[in-house]
Amino acid sequence: MRSILVYADQTEETPARLETALSLARSTGGHVSVLIDTPVARFMAMDALGGGYLAADAVREAVKRDDEFAEELAQRLRNEDVPFDILRGEEEPVDAMTEASLLSDVIVLSRGCEFAGQLAMDGKAPILVVDQDRPLITPVNCVAVAWDGSHEAAVALRGALPLLRLAQSVHVLTVGDKAGVFPPLDAVQYLSRHGVKAEIDSLTRVGSIEETLASAVSRMQAQLLVMGAFGHSRLREFLLGGVTRYFLDLKDGPSLLFAH
Repeated sequence: MRSILVYADQTEETPARLETALSLARSTGGHVSVLIDTPVARFMAMDALGGGYLAADAVREAVKRDDEFAEELAQRLRNEDVPFDILRGEEEPVDAMTEASLLSDVIVLSRGCEFAGQLAMDGKAPILVVDQDRPLITPVNCVAVAWDGSHEAAVALRGALPLLRLAQSVHVLTVGDKAGVFPPLDAVQYLSRHGVKAEIDSLTRVGSIEETLASAVSRMQAQLLVMGAFGHSRLREFLLGGVTRYFLDLKDGPSLLFAH
């Protein structure tokens, strides 16, 4: 993962995201791009006649604050042993991140990020979601891969390859007999061709698929879970829940690398 994009804002979650990105860069010889976004459209207001106008003073103040924040981050990053650049955006975060991710290998966000799912759908890079107050330090000891044989799972597996190469152990988890397009042996053979030794763990379903996976991940103490995102429609996942939403919302769960 040579091109690492991380979203930075003035919240308590940014340090964990940033430390994760720096750790990734050190492990893979990568470059960190930090995006600080000031969504100008949020400062549009409507007058009594239905016309719109821009609250210019508020925009200038917001831009000034984010400019100062960008300089603070730049000063910190100059003391690190990782190449970096600071990017600025003026669109809504998901749009700014989508554009910036076109030449990125991975995007680092926090658990609970409201636009993580949409960015997975719109962007071209896998998403790495970490705890709000705990970075993912690489290389990790154990990585679990949730495998259902789908195209989404295959995309996530390919995107996670640099991390899988560094892991001490990799487990490909399947639940029941759901093979999908690609059986789990195909995933293990693909990893083997790239120098990654992985083993298949066939899980007996107890409760829901997501509960079965979560129990296995906890049992093997995996620090990272790799999975395809939104195998069902986004509307169905929103209304009824699903594996992707479950792990995005799971408190104290593993870091999550997912792709669509």
